[in-house]
Amino acid sequence: MLIGHHKLANPLILAPMAGISDRPFRTLCRKFGAGLAVSEMVASNPALRGHKRTLLKTDHTGETGLRSVQILGTDPGQMAEAARFNVQRGAEMIDINMGCPAKKVCSVAAGSALLKNEGLVTEILDAVVNAVNVPVTLKIRTGWDLQNRNAVAIAKIAEAAGIAALTVHGRTRACKFAGMAEYETIRQVKQAVNIPVIANGDIDSPEKAKEVFELTGADALMIGRAAQGNPWIFQQINYFLNTGKLIAKPDLSSVWQVLVEHLEALYLFYGDISGVRIARKHIVWYCQALAMPQSTQNAINQAQRPAEQIALIDSFFHPLTNASAE
Repeated sequence: MLIGHHKLANPLILAPMAGISDRPFRTLCRKFGAGLAVSEMVASNPALRGHKRTLLKTDHTGETGLRSVQILGTDPGQMAEAARFNVQRGAEMIDINMGCPAKKVCSVAAGSALLKNEGLVTEILDAVVNAVNVPVTLKIRTGWDLQNRNAVAIAKIAEAAGIAALTVHGRTRACKFAGMAEYETIRQVKQAVNIPVIANGDIDSPEKAKEVFELTGADALMIGRAAQGNPWIFQQINYFLNTGKLIAKPDLSSVWQVLVEHLEALYLFYGDISGVRIARKHIVWYCQALAMPQSTQNAINQAQRPAEQIALIDSFFHPLTNASAE
């Protein structure tokens, strides 16, 4: 699949998730077969640009694969400037967020709140596309609420503005992440425009991935929450789409090894103190199917140093892997 002049290795994309799609996680998902991994969103507000957390979000040092950065904001001029700033820092693609339903984002009429104002959408897209010489993509929801599904109208605006690809999350802003994603609107968007369309929402298995491709006719799929603690999902979906067969889920030794590799990358990237703190949620996701005792979870959450955290992980997995080997 082509996005602008960039060819993706496969049609599976890691979603930009705030606080999750950092460089260590993007690298891991690409290792397991994501064709593209979009960075977590960065605000276009210039006052935040030099903030350490913002600079880390846009740090691509040593990163392999296509570098795509998602920007968020409501001011066309600021959005254009944010796009230029991120391209200067190494972004090879800019993604505009008009899909986030978070209250703190929507209260400033950013994210999916922008879908209400088609005139402002046009201004922002024109400003960003004209500001940079890399492909610009757009992420939206199906509309503001169930009575106002205007994704097709927004898609046509996007295509006219020169947007290179469009991701549609199959929920409205009002639905947040609740209920089931619907794919009919995504199918309508795909039929209405000629640019690549990426389907997003509730894609959590190889079988669901195939079903969503068939229901929508989309060119690619974006996977978000299902990849948390499960970077193997890209490998599993790719294999199923190519062969029609399912591959076995990773064994406990593989989960243990990848979890430790992920944690060590987090410590290296954020430093020991922040790395240990950020690692906690990832540990929960990797271990959620393994019935980790609450006492172990509490100890992991209270650990302050990388060596403590790793020792607790090792003491949890060691007896499990021994038992499964017998």
